[in-house]
Amino acid sequence: MLVTNHNIESLSWDKMDNLIPAIVQHADTGSVLMQGYMNQEALSATLTNQKATFFSRSKQRLWQKGESSGNTLDVVSIVADCDQDSLLILARPHGPTCHLGTDSCFPEQDIADKNFLAYLEQVIHARKNDKPEDSYTAKLLASGTKRCAQKVGEEGVEVALAAATNDRDELLNECADLFYHSLVLLAEQNVDLKEVMKVLQSRHQ
Repeated sequence: MLVTNHNIESLSWDKMDNLIPAIVQHADTGSVLMQGYMNQEALSATLTNQKATFFSRSKQRLWQKGESSGNTLDVVSIVADCDQDSLLILARPHGPTCHLGTDSCFPEQDIADKNFLAYLEQVIHARKNDKPEDSYTAKLLASGTKRCAQKVGEEGVEVALAAATNDRDELLNECADLFYHSLVLLAEQNVDLKEVMKVLQSRHQ
């Protein structure tokens, strides 16, 4: 169930003394960032302000994530599970989520294979915005559409040649290059990977 200010009261608040556990997941990469607890007031504040706000069981008060550090969580959506007694929050973090300075409170987790492209897309966008002088990605983006498109074409041909010669190692390397350069071209064209994924999903129906 998609949670809104209109259906907060329908959640199962009576199971944990008017608290519900909330897992926060990165909206783009799928990485699990943290877990907190919400009462109705915290959930309402989160939905209203689109900033993750929790109830501190130790301090017995509301606290907005990042209220002192500035490392806030911009909420994209909140859904309840089938029993309506736990929440999944999709959010985009500003800075490290954990108070220890790590991106996640679960720092040992690996980026799932299916989410690595989304993570790589984030890195490419960071290079596009920051323009570090020693970055190949930044230089390629600065070279313009024709060069970015040319690289995708070159890598596509190399993928085909590797497959035609049954060179498995070369095929893996060239496919990796093709995926990377395709993401660079998408970034140069201001197209998000999720838009491509939606097209793929629509074809799978």
